[in-house]
Amino acid sequence: MKRIFAAAAFLTALFVSPAGAQQHNQQAVVPAEAPTIEVTIYVPKQEMRVVVDGVEKYVWPVSTGRDGVAITPAGTFKVQSMNQHAVSRLFNNAPMPWAIFYDGHYAIHGTMAIHLLGRTASMGCTRLHPDNAKILFEMVKARGPQSLKVVVVRNDQRVSSTSLVR
Repeated sequence: MKRIFAAAAFLTALFVSPAGAQQHNQQAVVPAEAPTIEVTIYVPKQEMRVVVDGVEKYVWPVSTGRDGVAITPAGTFKVQSMNQHAVSRLFNNAPMPWAIFYDGHYAIHGTMAIHLLGRTASMGCTRLHPDNAKILFEMVKARGPQSLKVVVVRNDQRVSSTSLVR
């Protein structure tokens, strides 16, 4: 019986270390900063620049609010919602694939009217080629909506009443 207890004590000493030793061997894990995506929509140029973690990754042609008909409001915004298969109830259920809503009913989304990209054509949303809209949507989805900042720049700087400029 003494041999069993001696063996158990030996194995316990071998595999179990004191609590202080465990804490001493552990290294502090510092969480990395959350990755960021910044989308800047330049209304005068009808282009969007996508900067990921401080590096410009994409420059895409867009269509924003139609001249004299609709305005794409300026400001800095956060994601309000995302919908892969959105439709516009305001405009006859027009398809808005890969939609990222940032200011009420204003969104960045894909369009089938790709021949109009590079000039104003929408009712205020920012339209992208569907392939580009999918890239952006999937990137934001993977990193989380909180990682996206949307900046809309206009010459006249008509700022949205819901803009989150800080």
